[in-house]
Amino acid sequence: MTPTTTVDGPAPPRTVGDLALEVRSKNAGPFWVTMELFMRDADGYRIVADEAFLDERVIAGLYRVEAGTIQLFRIPSLNVVKISFPRPVSQGSLRDRDMHAGQHHVPLAALRVPHMTPETTPQTTPDVSRG
Repeated sequence: MTPTTTVDGPAPPRTVGDLALEVRSKNAGPFWVTMELFMRDADGYRIVADEAFLDERVIAGLYRVEAGTIQLFRIPSLNVVKISFPRPVSQGSLRDRDMHAGQHHVPLAALRVPHMTPETTPQTTPDVSRG
């Protein structure tokens, strides 16, 4: 996804998907889902890596999983945030509706980004991976 263009130029990013080069999800074995946010630049990375914007509680709300089961990895050298959590049902089971977990990224990509100004944009990049 790319930001929309207005008469005055590109519109400000409105969603995580607007800021990202790619947002994807996939299996991490039959019992886990992994999602990756590949950000276009360091500014976008700073926004999504900021714990005030994206943390385990936000992911828990989007995907109806317990916050304590979520693993977030922030990788500033690559402008990537990786998120993993247990699948609600195991891959290939009778109740599995997305066997390859290829559609799980959609709610995350649609997550609204607050309007950022130079004063509100995070200035530091978290460089600690948590798991």
